[in-house]
Amino acid sequence: MKVLAVTACPVGIAHTYMAAENLQKAGSELGIEIKVETQGSIGVENELTEQDIAEADGIIIASDKEVSRERFGGKPLLVVGVQDGIRQPKDLIERIMEDNVSVYKGAMPNAETVKAGKKDKENPVYKHLMNGVSYMIPFIVVGGLLIAISLALGGNQTPEGIQIPEDSFWKQIENLGAASFSFMVPILAGFIAVSIADRPGLAPGIIGGYIAVNGSFYGSEAGAGFIGGIIAGFLAGYIALGIKKIKVPKAVQPVMPIIFIPILASLTVGLLFIFIIGAPVASIFEGLTQWLEGMQGTSSFVLALILGGMIAIDMGGPFNKVAFLFGAAMIGEGNYEIMGAIAVAICIPPLGMGLATFLNKRKYQQAERETGKASFTMGLFGITEGAIPFAAQDPLRVIPSIVIGSMTGSVIAMLSGVGDRVAHGGPIVAVLGAVDNIIMFFVAAIVGTIVTALLINTLKRDVAYAGLPEENDTTEVAERTSTEAAPAPETNHNKDKQITQLKDIMTPELVNTNLHGQTRNEVVDEMIHMLDRQGIVESKEMFKNAILAREEESSTGLGMGIAIPHGKSDTVKEPAVAFGRQTQGVDWGSADKTEANLIFMIAVPVERQGEDHLKILQMLSRKLMDDSFREQLLNTDSDREAYELLKTIQ
Repeated sequence: MKVLAVTACPVGIAHTYMAAENLQKAGSELGIEIKVETQGSIGVENELTEQDIAEADGIIIASDKEVSRERFGGKPLLVVGVQDGIRQPKDLIERIMEDNVSVYKGAMPNAETVKAGKKDKENPVYKHLMNGVSYMIPFIVVGGLLIAISLALGGNQTPEGIQIPEDSFWKQIENLGAASFSFMVPILAGFIAVSIADRPGLAPGIIGGYIAVNGSFYGSEAGAGFIGGIIAGFLAGYIALGIKKIKVPKAVQPVMPIIFIPILASLTVGLLFIFIIGAPVASIFEGLTQWLEGMQGTSSFVLALILGGMIAIDMGGPFNKVAFLFGAAMIGEGNYEIMGAIAVAICIPPLGMGLATFLNKRKYQQAERETGKASFTMGLFGITEGAIPFAAQDPLRVIPSIVIGSMTGSVIAMLSGVGDRVAHGGPIVAVLGAVDNIIMFFVAAIVGTIVTALLINTLKRDVAYAGLPEENDTTEVAERTSTEAAPAPETNHNKDKQITQLKDIMTPELVNTNLHGQTRNEVVDEMIHMLDRQGIVESKEMFKNAILAREEESSTGLGMGIAIPHGKSDTVKEPAVAFGRQTQGVDWGSADKTEANLIFMIAVPVERQGEDHLKILQMLSRKLMDDSFREQLLNTDSDREAYELLKTIQ
């Protein structure tokens, strides 16, 4: 018998390999052939081939994140959480052996999907709308950029604005962009319907969206616009879903999704729009467009404040997307000023935070300053999400700063008549020629960026005041050297050392089988002191902050008496692992509620945080799944004996 398995976890580190190790071990004990594919942060390893799948008697997916299952069609498939793969691997394999698993024919939810589904039920309207928006955006971006390029390279200045000659090559590029734009609302409606009713909703949604924007169907010159498209999408989705639930003879079931559901739903949505919905919605949309076009003075000022705040407050989240969708829809109606204000607001949070790190380095740690460079670059390309790392770390100061900055830029752009013909933001759209009143576009963006940078630097304290030494502050190291009973041994630090086994990054001095700390933080302090004595870290406080910041994301208590706290920091001189044993156990917040007895602390320099960090975690997690190995570690009589045992890990 041959069983295949796939293991994965959201972080893609320890649990992925722990589950793989336990499944392989259980397979050996049960006397069956088993192959496990791991989908960790380091990438897919031990990948299952088509031949493996063809020969398999069953497949186990032990994962807490989405794993593609299409390749397992027609095979018995068991989908569980990664913790089940760690704790009950034998039970899972025995279910395959006993043929107690259904054959996979369609989508089967894993743990993460189930959780997401429960959350989505709280606000299904938003979920379906955002599904449509996500598929619509590429059409907007392609269309907008093609039009921008054609205007920039082939346009001529005329009293009516930039015009492209009809016989020009660039006119064809503009037409391609216009064609892409024409798909905007139908795609929006189609994928709203898909989110509700799956594939049977696609055709009715797209057809309904097409009718919505073509007022000729119901006697309107303007059409129902994006509002009509949204209505068409929801109508098509729920009508298709209702038809799907009708019980029909088994002989008819196979053709329901491809014939009866699309036809009946398309007819219903189309006729409703033509005879009932289209004209009233078109009138509302025409009125909204006229109101927006006629806004001047105070009204446009208020609108700009609202749009700027929505764009910045969640940096790519629901509020941001709603404002963006509104601006994109207005482009189709010929109102470019709305998107102009939004295009400025979009780039200010990342540009402002990047500028802030340049202006006052004392406010930011080295890692934050590096993030600032990336953030600034993302801002140039209109990617608001570049500010998220700063907001996540210090939301009470960062979010008000970026909101006020985006509001400022948005208001300046709106009052100056800045227009944007592309559903995108940032200086990139101005460079491509998609912006009207380009000078004021840059003025608005620069002013908003400066406001954000100055405000956040006013609110933030210097790093040193927050209890962290500055980059060149050697006071703590000097004090430590003078107060320690013995100076730290000289170490030949080598940040480029190759790691193939644990002894490459561990010494006997980094082993303590008699930890005294009674709490997690006490043990963390004790083990950091071990690293400090060996000259591995320059600042105990900075490294402790890195360790605790990782613990805040999720506990590194892996269960079965194991904890693997780890930190990546500029204060780490070279990769190292310290081991400690607390025989009484320490509460580490493990998922299985067990206390940690075996604690491994991983220290990695920032520049080696990628593959080395994952390699060490993978190395440890695989070996620690061996019950006998853990038992030996728990029962060693001395630090030296424990070190000799740990040397075997590779």
